[in-house]
Amino acid sequence: MELQKKLEILADAAKYDASCASSGASRKNSATGKGIGSTGGAGICHSYAPDGRCISLLKVLLTNRCLYDCHYCINRRSSNVQRAAFTSEEVVKLTLDFYKRNYIEGLFLSSGIIRSADYTMEMVIEVARALREDHDFRGYIHLKTIPEASVELIEKAGQFSDRISINIELPDEDSLKTFAPEKSLKRTRIAMGKIRHRVANAQEVRRETRNRKAPESRFATGQSTQIIVGADGSTDQTFLKRSTDLYSNYRLRRVYYSAFSPIPEPSSILPLKPPPLIREHRLYQADWLMRFYGFKAAEIVSDALPNLDLDLDPKLSWAIRNRQLFPVDLNRAEKYMLYRVPGLGVRNADRILGIRRYGKIRIQDLLRLRVSLKKALPFIITADHTPNTRELDHENLRAKFSPPPEQLELALTPSDQGSPLGKVID
Repeated sequence: MELQKKLEILADAAKYDASCASSGASRKNSATGKGIGSTGGAGICHSYAPDGRCISLLKVLLTNRCLYDCHYCINRRSSNVQRAAFTSEEVVKLTLDFYKRNYIEGLFLSSGIIRSADYTMEMVIEVARALREDHDFRGYIHLKTIPEASVELIEKAGQFSDRISINIELPDEDSLKTFAPEKSLKRTRIAMGKIRHRVANAQEVRRETRNRKAPESRFATGQSTQIIVGADGSTDQTFLKRSTDLYSNYRLRRVYYSAFSPIPEPSSILPLKPPPLIREHRLYQADWLMRFYGFKAAEIVSDALPNLDLDLDPKLSWAIRNRQLFPVDLNRAEKYMLYRVPGLGVRNADRILGIRRYGKIRIQDLLRLRVSLKKALPFIITADHTPNTRELDHENLRAKFSPPPEQLELALTPSDQGSPLGKVID
């Protein structure tokens, strides 16, 4: 098979994997004239498309052949798709050629499982090793690791990459047994735990020796994972609890939420329709609240309300459910309460803390900070504004922020076209 055809197949097969941001990668460059490429650590997260568009990452599979039969995966063993496989040398050549043409800033490499997990990992590692050692490539490299692979191979993968990841795919063991019987959440957690300790050890060596070139300090700066949303019956509460576990116990950089996308010739146990994309968006917003705003998963979702409100963002939904905590006086409130005001981001909350040391916060100050006043005004007190208490307690406060109702379309049958109703609609 020609290299271009392989690229079309394997780049398309990799598009479902979203966990490839480079934020936090160690900075490397070839400004001295040695080596090829550089990393800015600024969040590269795009891919190369076979139609010729110039995108930031060459994002491909080494092969889409796979021993596993995960029901939600288009590359599963029983799937009727065209198969292809790169050699390690071909991926190295593509990466270097695209970089020299300024198409890409790095490589995101994953693979289906062939022969065994260890055999596949050895092939993936060889690509990264050749780029780093044979060609002195200093661009960004993200390797997708396999939890069933040996610890030594995962360790080696981390030494040649800026970021590594292991996808847990589904949030609990029961779902994995149903949809991906060859995978185990327990094995994935064990692998993540070992990566976490290795990342921490490398960071400690860098702090103590201030030498990034020391062998003990050469390891990926972090790990990430991806969870599929809507393939099983898991609630948003289940997803956020799993994310809390991953962030606190394994120090993951990011958990990516990927809405299930129907695939050709799907398994009979998969849903017929994808979940609304807004659900994926709400999970990212809730994840952001947990990571940067001090929210706990139990505050955002609960046993009584296990799924996020699709009409409102999670912070606004929380504020409406906890009206007794509002309004918040911006001139007196502590930082953690400022973080919980709808319309106030972390940066603006911190700015307000600085501004109020020199004078009272007024509406004009919020306008300068570009605060979303529509969201914030019912929940705040300033020197020149106090919300109407009845407005805050009104039962229709939620309706004020909900999207307006949409006009439904009436589908007419051919027999209706000549009826008075049909004429009115026309």
